[in-house]
Amino acid sequence: MSEPATNPAVTAVPGPTLSLPLGLEVLRTSSGALVCLEILFGGLVWILVASSNVPVPLLQGWVMFVSLTTFFLSSAYLTLLLTGLADRIDTDWNFLDMVYHFTALLFYFGAFVLEAATTAANGGAHINLLPNSTEAVMCITYPRGNIFTVLSGTQYSINVAATVFAFVVTICYGCSMVMGIKRWRM
Repeated sequence: MSEPATNPAVTAVPGPTLSLPLGLEVLRTSSGALVCLEILFGGLVWILVASSNVPVPLLQGWVMFVSLTTFFLSSAYLTLLLTGLADRIDTDWNFLDMVYHFTALLFYFGAFVLEAATTAANGGAHINLLPNSTEAVMCITYPRGNIFTVLSGTQYSINVAATVFAFVVTICYGCSMVMGIKRWRM
């Protein structure tokens, strides 16, 4: 008797490809630590921009969108790795990891540039009270470009911090992308 014929299409499907460990062990890897930093600092960017009352919504709207979206996507990705559900989903996780971090790097770089432009466009405006009066006057040094914003001292400080953290998150996504490319090419 001959052996039953096997369907080549069924045997040719590879299982999920994942080079990272699952469960709490993922936090001991540099990739897991970077994803945690992306979530932490991305959440700080989100909170800082929101706490500045978004004085320039045209520019900072993109920063809010990117920080919120990547915060939730990175949290979902880390949750899949921590719970072990990534092993049950049949896909090439190394490729998806690389593509996600590349896309997030591009988006966060744009958000960093827009946040830096918002902060740098502050025209040096400050509000002075007139002597012996309750009225105030706004003093502006001179505009330094096509975009001119008027930020209070608190808003300016918050936007500087948001710019710094957006840069840190951009670096984290860049490092994660490089490690994802190395895992994907193996």
